[in-house]
Amino acid sequence: MMRPPTDTLDALRRLLSAIREGNGFYAPILQAAGLGGDIDSLDDYFRACPFTTKAQIAADHAAHPPFGSNLTYPLEQYTRYCQTSGTTGQPMRWLDTPESWQAMLDCWAKVFLAAGCSHGERTFFAFSFGPFLGFWTAFEAATQLGQLAIPGGGMSSAARLRCIFDTAATTLCCTPTYALHLGQALADSPLDAAASPVRRIIVAGEPGGSLPATRQRIEALWPNASVFDHHGLTEVGPVTFQDKPGQLRVITEAYLHEVIDPQTQARTEPGGMGELVLTTLSRVACPLLRYRTGDLVRTHPADPALLPGGILGRIDDMVTIRGVNVYPGAIDQLVREHAGVAEYRVTHRCGRAMTELSIEIEPDTRSDGGALAHAVANGIRDALQLRVGVRAVEAGTLPRFEFKAKRWHTEAPS
Repeated sequence: MMRPPTDTLDALRRLLSAIREGNGFYAPILQAAGLGGDIDSLDDYFRACPFTTKAQIAADHAAHPPFGSNLTYPLEQYTRYCQTSGTTGQPMRWLDTPESWQAMLDCWAKVFLAAGCSHGERTFFAFSFGPFLGFWTAFEAATQLGQLAIPGGGMSSAARLRCIFDTAATTLCCTPTYALHLGQALADSPLDAAASPVRRIIVAGEPGGSLPATRQRIEALWPNASVFDHHGLTEVGPVTFQDKPGQLRVITEAYLHEVIDPQTQARTEPGGMGELVLTTLSRVACPLLRYRTGDLVRTHPADPALLPGGILGRIDDMVTIRGVNVYPGAIDQLVREHAGVAEYRVTHRCGRAMTELSIEIEPDTRSDGGALAHAVANGIRDALQLRVGVRAVEAGTLPRFEFKAKRWHTEAPS
């Protein structure tokens, strides 16, 4: 269960005391900044502590293989290993002590409870359980809450559906992309979607769970279930849970968060949009201070812990097409408004004089591909004032994804 909330400044003081004493990466940084356990205020911390970037952590891992120097305790105290997925660079290895691992389980308990999960329920994890953090912490947190945790690694979609129905699993944990794919597989199977035991689908791993069109599509395929969004990072752990549809709440017991302008690094005004920055208050064994996540979020005008719209995209994912700034999340929302799209792929061509987007859509078995492609193109043109070429492809042409979808491809100039 989640530990009782603690005062943020006291938690920060304990963190700084621990890592200034023994953390090889942060100790010299804190000494140079004059920061320690006697810090007077959060404002002092924000003024004196520099940001941490993924590039700095990657460089530290390269200089101190195989685990880097961002370890607060002797190596023999660490019992858990995971690594980043490597979506935006080389995978980075992360170690946890039993205490720092439990801190992440406490955060996942908050996610489960917010979604309405209770003791005795059955939760199915449609996930391969690789070396990245993924749903490992979710699986263990479910067992601590008294749920029957059902692993779905190494199964085909058909086998997973049969297991969900046979075990009467009430909760499904997966990525938004896989919830769509598994839902489409359910629609094409002999199983009756109206008889599905699944009452809630907790999604993570990529934006989508807070996008209205994606949520609506998932819930249409799973008629008895509601979607609950969540997000986290291997580097920091589970960060948010769904406060209400389309809105995430930061777990402030475990994270000190900021939202900054990615260019000026100034704090954004309430209601503004910017990059999410996190300090891990409870994952002391492998901490991050003022870590620039690269996640694009919008702040709430009145409650700083709320993120309306969830994770809007990645700062480095934005492309500019004929003067229009386009984020993958905006394209996903516009494509998912058309229920007949089973899957899609975007090609970003970087020409010498002009950049272009084109989209391939794979219609489901009940839709006319040509008409669907025309409707998608018109929807993008009306919403973004941007003409994008859209064409339909044959069923089974586009890849399916179990973890993070890779729908965007960039072609360099020829």
